[in-house]
Amino acid sequence: MRLSPEQTKAIRDRVRALLGAHARVSLFGSRVDDYACGGDIDLLVEVGEPLSNRAAMASRLAAELQIALGEQRIDVVLVDPLTPVQPIHEVAHKQGVLL
Repeated sequence: MRLSPEQTKAIRDRVRALLGAHARVSLFGSRVDDYACGGDIDLLVEVGEPLSNRAAMASRLAAELQIALGEQRIDVVLVDPLTPVQPIHEVAHKQGVLL
C-alpha cells in the first residue's frame, strides 16, 4: 500500500469526523500496488445510515482530504444503504485494503 502512516491516519480521521465513528474506509486502485508508480488515491467509504446527499458529502470529504493531504488526486466513492450497487463497488471490495 502506497500511503504513509500519516496519510492513512489523516484519511481515517477526516472520514470519521464527517461521517461518524462507524464509517469504514478502504483504499483501492493503483495505490494498493506497492510496485506501481503514481496514481490517484481511490477511496471507498461505507456508512450504515442513509445520507441526504451522497454526492455533496463525497465532494466535501474529497475537498477536506485535499487540504489535509496536500495536492493529490483523490477519488471518493461514498456508499450508504440506499446506494445502488455499481461495478466500481465490486472492484473496490475485491481489491480494497481497510484503512
